[in-house]
Amino acid sequence: MGYELEKAEEARIWKQKLLKKPSMFERSSKKVQGKINQLIPEKIHYAITEAIKKMVQATIIGSNITTTAKNVNALTFEEREKLVLNTIETYKKTAAIEGASTGAGGILLGMADFPLFLSIKMKFLYEVASIYGYNTKEEKERLFLLYIFQLAFSSETYKAQTLNLIENWEENNQSIEDVDWRIFQQEYRDYIDLVKLLQVLPGIGAVVGGVANYNLVQHLGECAMNCYRLRMLK
Repeated sequence: MGYELEKAEEARIWKQKLLKKPSMFERSSKKVQGKINQLIPEKIHYAITEAIKKMVQATIIGSNITTTAKNVNALTFEEREKLVLNTIETYKKTAAIEGASTGAGGILLGMADFPLFLSIKMKFLYEVASIYGYNTKEEKERLFLLYIFQLAFSSETYKAQTLNLIENWEENNQSIEDVDWRIFQQEYRDYIDLVKLLQVLPGIGAVVGGVANYNLVQHLGECAMNCYRLRMLK
């Protein structure tokens, strides 16, 4: 029980850090992105939302097919988390190679990075869920992963709301049909836009792409672990 208590406290501290007031730079960036989004015609927003929705849904189906359920029933919570940490390291390296490869190719390959990196992150979340003992063939478990993803890549506007859904998942999930795809895609794009813009620049694209993808998977992994801790160690 000592490990579980330690990680429950880590999750509590992570939660406080997650909900802290954003920096002035983060607030300014979000305001600029908000103004840019207001200038984009509604039909463009709709087209982007539908494109990312279909992309994510296709990735989810593919990830579900290729993810093998883990036999973790006999493992302790600590042993499961060691497996998760190893998985994070593996996917960080995979994402870094993908980001460096597409970043080195300029604008065209830089554009290809978006769906490729998205599929890596979704596949990673499926692996994590399986290690914690959850069946991703169940629709509600796949939905839970989407909310983890949204929490990891969203602004303060939606963090508290999304975290509340995750923390009280067993009580909330019966009334949730789907994520708000408009919010999902817009928050995700706003979060990574600057990094991905730098990734297509000649000369530095490969370095930026590799480092950015490495750190983004680390960030997603930390978020996923703490979300499952909040859910399992209540």
